[in-house]
Amino acid sequence: MMKEETMHIETRTEQGRLVAVVSCTQPLITDAQSALDLLLSVRFETDADLLALDKRALPEDFFRLGTGLAGEVLQKFVNYHMKVAIFGDYSAYTSKPLRDFIRESNQGNAVFFPATKEDAIHRLTAGD
Repeated sequence: MMKEETMHIETRTEQGRLVAVVSCTQPLITDAQSALDLLLSVRFETDADLLALDKRALPEDFFRLGTGLAGEVLQKFVNYHMKVAIFGDYSAYTSKPLRDFIRESNQGNAVFFPATKEDAIHRLTAGD
């Protein structure tokens, strides 16, 4: 179950596109179901299909690729046609597979890992 009191959703419009920006103080996503709950809440509250998500919304297990959590969570966003940019500082992660995953995601068009909220909004609204 999501902890509503720890989450704040705002909307921004850039390049004529509506972006939901979710900030938080602790993890909101713990498994695929909580990712889906968050996605549907954002879609219901904002009608946005672009999501800039604070990295703090994810548990550390997300960044340990062996857990499979990253794949499960991101698959929900892809299946429900919501582009997501998870913004935050990734410099502390030294895992080569994780760094490769982040780099490859950033080269795609559905999931991004930018450093800042502004970068996230820009990546989401840049031309496809």
